[in-house]
Amino acid sequence: MYTIFKNESSVILSDSHLFSPSGEALRWTDENLKLVMTSLQRNEGRSFSLHGQDLDQMWQVFRGGFKVIEAAGGVVRNREGEILLIYRHDTWDLPKGKIDKGESREQAAVREVEEECGFTDLHLEEYLRNTYHIYEEKGKHILKVTYWFYMFSEQSDLKPQEEEGITALRWMRPEELGPVYENTYPNIRILLQDLGPA
Repeated sequence: MYTIFKNESSVILSDSHLFSPSGEALRWTDENLKLVMTSLQRNEGRSFSLHGQDLDQMWQVFRGGFKVIEAAGGVVRNREGEILLIYRHDTWDLPKGKIDKGESREQAAVREVEEECGFTDLHLEEYLRNTYHIYEEKGKHILKVTYWFYMFSEQSDLKPQEEEGITALRWMRPEELGPVYENTYPNIRILLQDLGPA
């Protein structure tokens, strides 16, 4: 299953039964795909769930409608089970950035987290999951695929990368994340909810 966000709207691609947790549940047809794409481009704020038999083929067709940018980032934890969040453009977020040419996903994730947070002692752990979101840039519709990894650090002397719009860094326990859910992006909300209690 793929869940793709654009602002607060979402599109779910699934090969399971016809059901939608929110929004309209539709069968995968050319006509329904066109309806979904048009709604996304017009920023109508609607959510959809598209269901078909071949999820891989559905994903290839869907992503073919966008310029795809790949990024990587990290969910950094410390020995106390706290998670490091960044505050960028008045919104809570997790450190991430575009994958440079020739970089692996893992290399990009570590580099971006180090750059955005000032880490010099950061340990890459296991892969977590992907998130997907759509945005507009210079009149083009971009689909960003972000590969997330768990990371670990005990470092406390961190510094936000202000030139990237990051104004604060904060270690937070899972039980402190309530206010973050109200001021973050839907794909980040899903990542944090997936973590559960540390």
